Amino acid sequence: MNYVTKTLLCAFGLLICGQNAMASLECQGRFPNPITDICWSCVFPITFGAGALSLPVALGQEDTPNPGGAPICLCGVNPGIKISFWEPVRHVDVVRKPFCMTSLGGIDMNPGFDAPHGTQRKKDNSDTSSFYQVHWYVDPVLILLEAVVDSPCLEQQVFDVAYLTELDPLWNDDEMTSILNPDSFLFGNLVARLACGADCVASSLGFGSNTLFWCAGCQGSMYPLNGHVASHIGGVQASSLLVSRIIAKMHREGLMWAASGSSGMCGYYPQLLMDKTNYKYQMHFPVAQDKINGKCCQPLGRTTVIWGAGKEIPAAGEDFAYMIFRKRNCCQGAF
Repeated sequence: MNYVTKTLLCAFGLLICGQNAMASLECQGRFPNPITDICWSCVFPITFGAGALSLPVALGQEDTPNPGGAPICLCGVNPGIKISFWEPVRHVDVVRKPFCMTSLGGIDMNPGFDAPHGTQRKKDNSDTSSFYQVHWYVDPVLILLEAVVDSPCLEQQVFDVAYLTELDPLWNDDEMTSILNPDSFLFGNLVARLACGADCVASSLGFGSNTLFWCAGCQGSMYPLNGHVASHIGGVQASSLLVSRIIAKMHREGLMWAASGSSGMCGYYPQLLMDKTNYKYQMHFPVAQDKINGKCCQPLGRTTVIWGAGKEIPAAGEDFAYMIFRKRNCCQGAF
């Protein structure tokens, strides 16, 4: 084979590789189909009343304890009955290309703003690190679909693209992120990291431990609250970690409030340190999550070995979108 032929073949190979690399960073996504893509059984169990007089509906999904006492409650002058359920309230995109709106059908909304692209880097010839951008959508699906009409227990908001990490200077800077989480310096040691093994076990069997609040279960460390994943095992694991981080970040910034327990009976309340047991999440892109052991959503931190197989598709499905369910305890008023 002469020199000219070899040169042409090399150039052709580089062209194909370059096209594949560009294709892998194309904006991917689709609008979630409310019938096939959202796991409605994650809303359950719904419980009416309290204590021995409680009436659970559709058991089978994981739940957390509800306030005890009398089943009757009072908010202001409006009497009611205690109710609990898991409300689908937020969507989260985890993407490599800045301003790629996966949950909006995969449209590219880049306004020309110079934001870091997603990366995966090999370090020490063994570990891989990665970086992703994240989008936070307000999406009270039950209200938008009018599945429940005129209930004070549902979040009364409209759909909104509420937070883009591309516009957040803290998301790509570990030092600046310490403004939000100065406590992270207490947990950057071997003992604290080993303790996360216990959180991994707890979240894989049920819900994670709030005592180990610096841990994101089997996904890694909750800190720093930005897009850098120090130990990238796969896209599903890394994106799941960033789902936990963005929820924790929204709480820390006062942009997400809690709605569970006795304090949530008559409304929402600020919670700067996220309660990990208040959330479950479910993937709906690139592959809508199937039921495993009768469940199609999981608590924060649960190992992706249980549910993540086949959820990352090379080139066609390396961006991710999730539905977030928040625990709601409420006093359903008579008026």
